[in-house]
Amino acid sequence: MSILSLILALLLEQLRPISSRNPLYLGFIRTANGMGRNLNAGEYRNGVYAWLIAVVPLVALTAGGYWFLRQYNLAFAMLWSVLTLYLTMGFRQFSHAFTKISKSLQAEDLDAARAMLGDWTGQSTSELSEDEVARLTIEQGIIDSYRYVFGTIFWFVALAWMVGPAGAVAYRAACLLQQKWGGHGDMFGRFADAVMDVLDFVPVRLAAISFAIVGNFEDAVYCWRSQAQQWMNQDYGILLASAAGALGVRLGEALHQDHTVKFRPELGVGESANRDYLASAVALVWRSAILWLAVILLFSIAQWMA
Repeated sequence: MSILSLILALLLEQLRPISSRNPLYLGFIRTANGMGRNLNAGEYRNGVYAWLIAVVPLVALTAGGYWFLRQYNLAFAMLWSVLTLYLTMGFRQFSHAFTKISKSLQAEDLDAARAMLGDWTGQSTSELSEDEVARLTIEQGIIDSYRYVFGTIFWFVALAWMVGPAGAVAYRAACLLQQKWGGHGDMFGRFADAVMDVLDFVPVRLAAISFAIVGNFEDAVYCWRSQAQQWMNQDYGILLASAAGALGVRLGEALHQDHTVKFRPELGVGESANRDYLASAVALVWRSAILWLAVILLFSIAQWMA
């Protein structure tokens, strides 16, 4: 039932993509921001309590709804899973911005591409060159494809037998809380960072392996082993290094931002990424997602036959 729920959710999301500005998403973000202001007393335990208050009720509601519906009809339980996945997972939640930036670059409208990239990433982009915009777009697309697709799929499948789609909800909620509270070095956000380190450990590496399998395997593995640890966030370093190697391009490198040059480690091999590689990056993500679905299907068939 997990593989069918995944396929239906992906098809529904392609036919009717849901905006990242939907009311449920915005409501959770507002709640997280409010809790960050009101519960942050500068202590580690405050971050733990806030995280539990934000995540546990959502997980309990999702799991409870799944088990309640499953008692009456498996079809209703599957529809609950499809709806939950539709709200938490999807290519279109990141690919929309990616596609618009790609079209602007192909039309040589650099100012529009900079503006859209700035809205997407929250970074300063007004000084970026065309190739820098392309590199940063590919990097953000790879990271978001992991957040919205691979990480969510992994935790849905891993916990579906026990709590239905609640694993996907837990992962996406934890991811959003880490983006809001973590990465600042203060005590309040350390628990959110630690949770994501645990949740990402296995799926990040599986995603990197899938990039290698569907791309240039030797270069992807080489870049992963020799370059990933140089990146600021090692998990994202693994993703970006393996993706760059699989594509045969260079990511990372220096960016012109805030009236200075920000030096970053070089990831990948070959020539520096430019607008011509944007379509290749999307294709890499799609091939990897299809590989994941095929593996999940095989495991489902083996489980059914057993």
